Amino acid sequence: MRKSVLIKYGELALKGLNRPHFEALLLRSLKRVLAPFGGFDYYTAQSTAVLHLKDENADLEAVKAAVSKVFGIVNFSFAYELPKDIDSVKAAVEETIGDELRAAKTFKVNAKRSDKAFPLNSPRICDEIGGHILSLYPHLKADMFDPDVVVTVEIRDQSAFLRAGDNKGAGGMPTGSNGKGLLLISGGIDSPVAGYMMAKRGMYVDAVHFFSYPYTSEMAKEKVITLCRKLSEYEGRTCLNIVNFTEIQENIRDFCPEELSTVILRRSMMRIATKIAKANNISCLISGESLGQVASQTLAAMTCTEAATDIPIFKPLIGFDKTDIVAIARKIDTFETSILPYEDCCTVFTPRHPKTRPTEAEVLEAEKNVDFAALEEKAFSSCEFMRLMPESETV
Repeated sequence: MRKSVLIKYGELALKGLNRPHFEALLLRSLKRVLAPFGGFDYYTAQSTAVLHLKDENADLEAVKAAVSKVFGIVNFSFAYELPKDIDSVKAAVEETIGDELRAAKTFKVNAKRSDKAFPLNSPRICDEIGGHILSLYPHLKADMFDPDVVVTVEIRDQSAFLRAGDNKGAGGMPTGSNGKGLLLISGGIDSPVAGYMMAKRGMYVDAVHFFSYPYTSEMAKEKVITLCRKLSEYEGRTCLNIVNFTEIQENIRDFCPEELSTVILRRSMMRIATKIAKANNISCLISGESLGQVASQTLAAMTCTEAATDIPIFKPLIGFDKTDIVAIARKIDTFETSILPYEDCCTVFTPRHPKTRPTEAEVLEAEKNVDFAALEEKAFSSCEFMRLMPESETV
């Protein structure tokens, strides 16, 4: 009998002949997060990876927390690998899942028979194991709809597996399976969630932050660094580019129409972000915009902003309500950091009456008042670069 971690694939199971590539990326992520526990041996079969931790005394709650942040896993469980016969499974019940059953009032047995040559079908396996459990724990009652404990028996090609309960995985696609994107991160609630959403789809997410000292404080910068470090827990590392944006903002304030200043500011950000993306072989930009949430996120304003770049801009939150975004921010532990009272550059020189339906023609005319090409090249050339790792992997 050996304790195992059963990793159930999500969309990877549908990848056909390309599946080995996606499996390799998933296993690379698992090796990273499980390195503190001594690593693991593994084999894959039937859309499942079976891991054996090398440290048999590893803290399973810590393992659970680590594995739950690996994209590409639909669910996972701690199971016991046993000889493939019903008597071996029965004999293991007391030793392996006895604690869970003693603490419960109701239970249910599920059986999954991948090996169709096994002499008992799934209903017979449930009957055998369910009856055995009731003989050991007569206080229990069977409940097929809302049990305290779900006992699962899997009969697979090589072994039988016994477990009590499953854990929800992060879902999505393995990190690194869908290229690289550059997240415009402000320090607010939305942009870290947008980065997480694209990382969940398998994208490596780097970030760029526009910093306007002394109008924004060093604490505002530290806040963004903390947010990027939290994102790195999902992808292994987050590369952060910090752009000194003060001079550009002052020129926009002094020489551009106030009502157009926010759109002009965002267009300048897009041009600088595009330079950073192209210099680092990054294929797209990512923003946390939600349609209509603020004046700069109307359809007309976003159209003007997008016209400033020639690479795609992904907006995973475009149709989300704020309550939806906050719920995800809480889930990924960025919300409390995002609401710290350190303002970002988007709140500097905020216009009193921003224009919600700007046209590209009037914006282009207004931009002639400032030598944006020179200022943006200067900001790009002096960009500060940081490679951030999860706290657990920082020495």
